[in-house]
Amino acid sequence: MKKITTMVAITLLGSASLFAGHYDVDASHSNIGFKVKHMMISDVTGKFDKFTGAFEYDEKTKTLKSLNGKIEATSINTANATRDAHLKSAELFDAQKYAEIIFVLDKVQGDSAYGKLTIHGVTKNVVLDFENNGIIKDPWGNQRVGLGLSGKLNRKDYGITWNTVLEAGGVAVGETVKLDIQLEGILAK
Repeated sequence: MKKITTMVAITLLGSASLFAGHYDVDASHSNIGFKVKHMMISDVTGKFDKFTGAFEYDEKTKTLKSLNGKIEATSINTANATRDAHLKSAELFDAQKYAEIIFVLDKVQGDSAYGKLTIHGVTKNVVLDFENNGIIKDPWGNQRVGLGLSGKLNRKDYGITWNTVLEAGGVAVGETVKLDIQLEGILAK
């Protein structure tokens, strides 16, 4: 009888993970975007074109259990080839040496996502605003989940310090980077 009780308890404890699904990020329906001040008066927007990621999502409780992603630093795109080449150079991202930007989720608590972000070889704890956009079946029978992450970081915290002082005062590139990440995942089959 004790064995049966133990097995039932193990089954019930493990049942929470029965509803968790593994989702692969659909890069064609996701966006890794950012904004940074240019010459103190306007925002330059950009994105990364090449990235991969996966997450575990509990369909029953509608909670994100894990998330990890990799971005190719050389895929930075601000719609200006000269600026993009400078961003990839050793003065800024040094994308040949630090080819990947990595995010690993630690936990979600309410509307906040806690994790570790590695840029330029430096790993820092970050707290991002989290948005759970829900779950849906697409017209082709795939199950999809939408997630949003946003927040701010200081690029100098990651060793990206290049700048130039403007004649009128101020600097060419702001220190604060605003992140806007929209992820759509497809349940792995």
